Amino acid sequence: MFAHMRPTIKDIAERAGVGLGTVSRVLNDHPRVSATTREKVMGAVQELNYVPSLAARGLSLGKTQSIAVIAPFFTRSVFVERLHGIEETTSASGYDVVIYNVDAAQKRDRYFRTVPDPRRVDGVIVVSLPPLPADVVRFQRSSVPIVFVDVGNPICEPFDRIVINDVEGGQKATQHLIDLGHRRIGYIGDIPQAGFNFTAGEDRFEGYRRALVNSGIEVRPDYHLDGRFGRDVARGLAHQLLGLSERPTAIFASNDTQAVGVLEAAHDLGLTVPDDLSVVGYDDIEMTDFLGLTTVRQLLFESGRRSVEALLRRIGEPESAPVCDSLPVELIVRRTTAPPR
Repeated sequence: MFAHMRPTIKDIAERAGVGLGTVSRVLNDHPRVSATTREKVMGAVQELNYVPSLAARGLSLGKTQSIAVIAPFFTRSVFVERLHGIEETTSASGYDVVIYNVDAAQKRDRYFRTVPDPRRVDGVIVVSLPPLPADVVRFQRSSVPIVFVDVGNPICEPFDRIVINDVEGGQKATQHLIDLGHRRIGYIGDIPQAGFNFTAGEDRFEGYRRALVNSGIEVRPDYHLDGRFGRDVARGLAHQLLGLSERPTAIFASNDTQAVGVLEAAHDLGLTVPDDLSVVGYDDIEMTDFLGLTTVRQLLFESGRRSVEALLRRIGEPESAPVCDSLPVELIVRRTTAPPR
């Protein structure tokens, strides 16, 4: 008789034809799920015999056998890839993942207050959401272990953290353009949504600024534009930069989605990439290989995997000293960068 692998929420999502977040909401009895969707998910749960094994195991161990993930905008590629790393590692460890999607600051505050409860979960992974001082005090009082991913804020030092050096990443991207001979280098950043305290964009800009200063190149305010996350917004900003009388010969975008907007703007204006304009992105999401985009790779899947390993260590050794695991960033050179004409 062959032993079958225990089904995961990914299996349920595939069987029911819904997203991971929808499965989590149904399993958490969230009110905002239609009756039809709930029925589909619960049908898949029964067909795959998902709940009983977990419930039995959780009861026998006196644990919930669940890990909560509090993450923003998990439809965006960077968060999807991190969640893949988390989901794959937790299912191999016999844990269920409960995902809390944060699309407003009020939701973050509510989840920070209510989710770290030992009756609900055995541990919490917080992705890219810096806590406020009051949150830190509450987290320290809670008996539920918490791991932060992609939060470089020093306020999180009492906790295990998986961090990415975005300053270094921004510096590598800009230095690559400088090494190719570019001196007129534009930067397109994204304005974080109000109340989220994201720091990645600021850190990447700081890396850009440092690379220019170190090479004796002027940091020109007219070469730096910020806008809301999205291709269309970045496309508009790139049109502004490329419409300057002395236009940049290269643009570094603070994420790959915005870099695609820059490529579209170049196409609109009849500019050839990389002959007339070099473009560098950041993240190395799935489509960048297909587009031939030069970008800075951060280890998204790996950061998710390591966050689970850190959390499981913390569950097993609650008194050990907090660990900060800094993941490397790597410049991936493809077809969108070349020396200026």
